[in-house]
Amino acid sequence: MTKPLAQVLLAPQSVAIVGQSNDATKTAGRPLKYLRQAGFAGRIYPINPRRDEVLGEKAWPSLKDLPELPEHAYVVASTDATMEAIEECARLGVPVVTALANGFGETGAEGVAREARIRQLLKDSGTRLVGPSSLGVVDLRHKALFTANAAFDEPDLPVGRIFAASHSGGMIGTFLSRGKARGIGFAGLVSVGNEVDLSIGEICAAVLDDPGIDGYVLFLETLRKAGALRAFALEAAKRGKPILAYKLGRSAAARELAVSHTGALAGEDDVADMFLKECGIARVETLEGLIEGFPLLARVPAQPSGSVTPRVAVVTTTAGGATMVVDPLASRGIAIEPPTPQTLALIKEATGVEVAPARLIDLTLAGAQYKVMKGALDVLTSAPEFDLIVVVVGSSARFYPDLAVKPIVDSASAAKPIAAFLVPEAPDALARLSAAGVPNFHTPEACADAVAAALKRRAPRQIDVRPRTATGDGRMLDELEAYALLDQVGVPHAPSVAVDAGATAAPALPCPYPVAAKALSAAIAHKSDMGGVILNVADGAALLEAARKIRQATNVDRVLVQPMTRGLGEVLIGYRIDPDVGPIVMLAAGGILAEIHRDRSLRLAPADLGEARAMIGEVAALKALAGYRGRPAGDLDAVAHALVALSKLAVHDGPAVAEAEVNPLIVMPKGQGAIAVDALVKLA
Repeated sequence: MTKPLAQVLLAPQSVAIVGQSNDATKTAGRPLKYLRQAGFAGRIYPINPRRDEVLGEKAWPSLKDLPELPEHAYVVASTDATMEAIEECARLGVPVVTALANGFGETGAEGVAREARIRQLLKDSGTRLVGPSSLGVVDLRHKALFTANAAFDEPDLPVGRIFAASHSGGMIGTFLSRGKARGIGFAGLVSVGNEVDLSIGEICAAVLDDPGIDGYVLFLETLRKAGALRAFALEAAKRGKPILAYKLGRSAAARELAVSHTGALAGEDDVADMFLKECGIARVETLEGLIEGFPLLARVPAQPSGSVTPRVAVVTTTAGGATMVVDPLASRGIAIEPPTPQTLALIKEATGVEVAPARLIDLTLAGAQYKVMKGALDVLTSAPEFDLIVVVVGSSARFYPDLAVKPIVDSASAAKPIAAFLVPEAPDALARLSAAGVPNFHTPEACADAVAAALKRRAPRQIDVRPRTATGDGRMLDELEAYALLDQVGVPHAPSVAVDAGATAAPALPCPYPVAAKALSAAIAHKSDMGGVILNVADGAALLEAARKIRQATNVDRVLVQPMTRGLGEVLIGYRIDPDVGPIVMLAAGGILAEIHRDRSLRLAPADLGEARAMIGEVAALKALAGYRGRPAGDLDAVAHALVALSKLAVHDGPAVAEAEVNPLIVMPKGQGAIAVDALVKLA
């Protein structure tokens, strides 16, 4: 009977270490040392064809010479030897292989070829691979330390209920050592490397039903195999197991596409941020927030999309120290709420301290007394205007933790979650908070980071995902063809007609003058950049002259004519298939300056009407179209419907679309709709 992946991966009864060195100071010498040091109860088979003995134990020449088929093989050999070992494992049917060696996809064409060879070797073999470039797989509960990471020489490794997975091998050691210093332990840690076979999503999904795991922390370098990551996240949400992630790549450099504004506006990190939110994964910006943030995340439930903004109270014994938390909270869009007069009155009644009415609840030095801090926390954790309490304690935390820290410990089970930042270096006090399960932070930035990540986490959205069989031919459509395709999904557009650019007599038009004349060619994406657009064409003679000028400027044979459409504003709606996460839809401030403003919102496609309305609320420029300061209100509901319609390109029955963009979509007065007056479509 085939054993579950989690068992052979993290708790096998037997393991072979291929390439085990006799020198415990070397990378390849560490795995056997760590396993013996930890007390691994399974059978260990060191393999070294050049020695009969390694580190005082019998060495075997090869996998085929072992007395049994190991359930897990950890390969710490050279790149070429690793390829041979993977081939042998696949041939023999070893359930799981973890490969340390580098020299694969990260090194160029030769490495990519090696990865392709590995996929071929594993195909239909039943063998699964972690890596290559994996620093190992660790289950501290089963003392299974299949790793060469030097950090695991650490004595007294703390065991916890968090599962950590990382693209970076070095990070699993960082999790371990920094977690230990903060009283945070892990159940398991995995370095996934290049994810040639098993991905972060698949590995984490394998332990979803492990009762000893409460949630996950992830260190992400890329979004390879995003589908598996999303599938895991959806299942984790169903089980109430939160996920906290740090994703590299917050730079402003966008992944440029050749054609649309959507490509430049939806940069790589913008897409990653949106994807994580759509998966219900909380994202932090700091390493400290990642290490220290999970206990808080476990106490703050994910909120449904469109729910009210969370409300935070900050109570302190030191206003200066608290402001260090308030500032980074504000920069992350988290507002600090002032207490109501009723709450202030209750604080005075409970503590004897009259707190000034302000956003910061400053107990002053009087707060460095047990009765005062505990009384304030009892009131605040019951106050209806707050969802989370941040407590900032000053210098008393270091030598007199019973004064202001013990009240926090004694409030650990309060109805509202509490996060604590201690201004001085106070390791004993932090240890007491950790032991009580109170989320605590070494720096104000980490505290604000974790609080913002926890409060912004939303329940993942289920999306209509259908396998696509239709494909496109990779070509650009001209604007008339684009409108025909948009008709299929229901995006409204201006009436349009093509006329001969060399016509000598004014054609009959389906609309009155004045009109707009535009170059009609699949080869010209941005017509205005080439002099291919002339507006306010007054009559037939002017249309012939406009067509002549456009033909001269762009060398086109046809001109598209539309009625001049004026509304209250312009927006851009875009769709594309992202190479990592799949179909996405975007709403942005429209016009030719869209890329400069970078005022936009993203979602996975297709989006529903609720998400489209939420996107409208996230684009600052659209606030002016909501009737701001008595101005006429635009038909934002029509914008939402157009956005939903465009997002249906992800599931429509026509040819697969790589990119589609309407820029601008003219927003008419409320109740009069929204109309596309320019469209760009590229087939997949």
